[in-house]
Amino acid sequence: MIQIPSADLDPASDVAQLTARLIDLESVSGNEGVIAYAVERALRRLEHLEVVRDGDCVMARTRLGRAERVILAGHIDTVPLPTAPGSRGTVPSAWEGDVLFGRGATDMKGGVAVQLALAAALAEPTRDITFIFYDHEEVEASLSGLGRVAASYPEWLEADFAVLLEPTDGTVEGGCNGTARFDVRVAGKAAHSARAWMGQNAIHGAAEILVRLRDHEPATVHVDGLDYRESLNAVKISGGTAGNVIPDSTVIEVNYRFAPDKTPEQAEDYVRALLEGFTVERTDAAAGARPGLQHPAAAAFVAAVGAEPKPKYGWTDVARFSALGVPAVNFGPGDALLAHTDDEHVQADAVRACLRALTTWLS
Repeated sequence: MIQIPSADLDPASDVAQLTARLIDLESVSGNEGVIAYAVERALRRLEHLEVVRDGDCVMARTRLGRAERVILAGHIDTVPLPTAPGSRGTVPSAWEGDVLFGRGATDMKGGVAVQLALAAALAEPTRDITFIFYDHEEVEASLSGLGRVAASYPEWLEADFAVLLEPTDGTVEGGCNGTARFDVRVAGKAAHSARAWMGQNAIHGAAEILVRLRDHEPATVHVDGLDYRESLNAVKISGGTAGNVIPDSTVIEVNYRFAPDKTPEQAEDYVRALLEGFTVERTDAAAGARPGLQHPAAAAFVAAVGAEPKPKYGWTDVARFSALGVPAVNFGPGDALLAHTDDEHVQADAVRACLRALTTWLS
């Protein structure tokens, strides 16, 4: 039985203080029960919302018959707490002036606080709103609460447009790059290193792979008004069994971040062509997401934010919405470069500014 959390959430309170209360509810992936209960309880007090809970994912929506429906989504879990002495990005939260420190301050309890504040404040929004507070984002994709909802409650993810409140430092980041990983294998022949001429060194044979990757010039691809910068890199290499044995195999792990104009299959074809002559095995892939900024709801959102949109180079869950035919962008408080760091923090004014922008758009 889930224990009632000691920190009661008041969505009508100052959104920066609400962020601190959310941080105080430790929610490392797999331990989201308490925060999910607190979010659910806060939402069920709001009579204008329909609320459903699936596992540790909490969903709420207005049903006003508006011409458009938008989704505001954010994950309630965090990465593990830092262990280094003196770390400030931990639990409970701590204030230093107007700067809030704590695990999840940027990724992404500031965004979750904005969702809760909007849910409480907007009983009559100009667009119908679906709020998704989901679990297990910081772990393997198969556990994602958002993926589970897509399978179990697909009607809850039907919308004209979606905003994922990941940290973007107050700038709209459209879509996201896709990502794919590959194992590139080189076979050799083992021998005693004192008689190396009797074998074939697989590590030496991998040199050509590294040369091709080093000399590769990643593309910048224009997609729907934004320029997505690609990258293709060796990220891990393994091979060899002992200090006196010529290695008979080597594996280089390659990561390709590809623009959202490509499918994972097209990305694989590209890597295979570059590394022709070697054994290439795709081990993981996730499609990117086009920004969808041409949609009227997206254009109105960009105008409300008042900043030039940028591309999202990393992969985020906007790709899940894109796969469902829902254009989506990333927009939330905090600097993404501070996510997961030992001194994770967010400016109080950044959380408030995010709330103002979304309130303007939806009012």
